[in-house]
Amino acid sequence: MDTTLARTMLLDVFDRFLADLTGLLDGLDEDALAWRPAPEANPIGWIAWHVTRVQDDHFADLGEIDQAWVAAGWRERFDLPYEPMAHGYGHSDADVAAWRGTADHLIGYAKDVHTLTRRVLGGLTDYERIVDEHWDPPVTAAGRLVSVVDEVNQHLGQIAYIKGLYDHR
Repeated sequence: MDTTLARTMLLDVFDRFLADLTGLLDGLDEDALAWRPAPEANPIGWIAWHVTRVQDDHFADLGEIDQAWVAAGWRERFDLPYEPMAHGYGHSDADVAAWRGTADHLIGYAKDVHTLTRRVLGGLTDYERIVDEHWDPPVTAAGRLVSVVDEVNQHLGQIAYIKGLYDHR
C-alpha cells in the first residue's frame, strides 16, 4: 500500500469533514442543536457530538494516544450526563434527549479532534496492523479508517438534512 497516497487522501477527507461540519454548525443556537424532526429522531447537536466522539475514540486508539475528549478537557466542558467515555453507541432515546451543548463547544471539540486525526495520520505507517480482534475477521488499521470515513460522511449528510428541515420548518 502506498502510505503517502493513502495519507494524502485521508487528510483531504478529514479536512473536508471539519470544514463542512463547522459550516453546518456555525451560528446554530441551542434550540436548533436540540431540535428533533420527529419525536425519537436524533438532533443535530447529538449527531455532531457522536460522530466527533467516534472519530476521537478511533483515531486515539489507532495512534495509541489519549482522546481529545479527555486530554483537552472536553469531557468536563460538555458536562453530559453520560458515562465518562461514552460516544453514543447504544444510547437510548432518553440519553439522546439529555444531550446539551453549544455550537462553539462542538466546533472547538471537532477542531481538537481534527488536530489529533492529522497527528495520527502523520505517523501511521502500518495500515495492515490489527487494531481490533473482537471481529471476524479482525479489523486492520485500514479497515478502521474506512469505517471512520463512512461514519463521518453518513452523519454529515444527516446533519445537513436535519438542518435543512429545521431551516424550512
